[in-house]
Amino acid sequence: MDALKAEIAVKRKAVEGDRSSRPTKYLRRGELERLKEEEERKAREEKERVAREEAQRQAEMSSMRRKEKSKSVTPLQEYQESDATKPESSFNISNEETIRRLRAKGQPIRLFGEADKDRRLRLRALELLEEKDHERESGQNDFKKALEDVENVERELRNKNKEKKRGDTDSESGGMIDMGLVKTDPDKLYPLIYYALKRTLKEWEESMDERPEHVKQSMPGKLAAATQVQSADYLKPLFKMLRSRSLPSDMLTRIAEIVHYMQKREYQKANDSYLRLSIGNAPWPIGVTMVGIHERSAREKISSDQVAHVLNDEVSRKYIQSLKRLLTFAQTKYPPEDVSQLMG
Repeated sequence: MDALKAEIAVKRKAVEGDRSSRPTKYLRRGELERLKEEEERKAREEKERVAREEAQRQAEMSSMRRKEKSKSVTPLQEYQESDATKPESSFNISNEETIRRLRAKGQPIRLFGEADKDRRLRLRALELLEEKDHERESGQNDFKKALEDVENVERELRNKNKEKKRGDTDSESGGMIDMGLVKTDPDKLYPLIYYALKRTLKEWEESMDERPEHVKQSMPGKLAAATQVQSADYLKPLFKMLRSRSLPSDMLTRIAEIVHYMQKREYQKANDSYLRLSIGNAPWPIGVTMVGIHERSAREKISSDQVAHVLNDEVSRKYIQSLKRLLTFAQTKYPPEDVSQLMG
């Protein structure tokens, strides 16, 4: 009986299969909708695939164009493109300051057919290029680099002849700075300040070398040596301006006062001159003289010696800070007879 039922079921399935395989003249609505949905789905997938391929191709072409453009773009063009979305006042400095910075870098103050805005952009591009070169060379901050170079510097210092260095120091032009030269003959102040600062820097270097070996190898000893190396590097722009006699008159006066009082061991007065040089004594600490479109009634009372030179640029901040370090070392090596002249 079971075999008969199984045989009937097989025959029924065969008949139904033959009936479904025959071409039918009419289709059901459900079958039509299913076929339509399948066609729409295939068309949608095809469109998405084409869109993905097109986007991928566009991305590859844009990346290739960026690579080719980065190879041919100069720092000035790169800054101009990046500066297009910035406001014009983001690097708005005076023409005098622009000329001073370009001369300090040894660049022409104006090119043929160059406007003031283009000149400021060229200065900014040069500064950005120097920052990139510095980051590429060091890849770390200055203090860490100086800390790593301490051992090499100490090795070089051991190989030097100390007696020869002392003889060279004594033979250099020196002497007490006369503050009357500020008004009578400022040009004579440049070599006096130059050799006085050089002499103090060499004494600081010798004191670092004369320390015991266990002090040099300790962490505070390495930090002190790194500070000395860093200060010597920061003072190079100041020495360059002193050799070329291109230091502004107000800064020359303040630095001459610092060196003069440092030689007389009046460190409190030297610190006061340092504060006037760094942050000034103006009502506006950053030296702003024009804060709107109208002229202030007391604008003429703000003179150039009240400007905060430490905020002019990064180079000025570094060598003014190094002057303070030299002043601290001189107070440690040559303490004053009067305790009231000590800096706080």
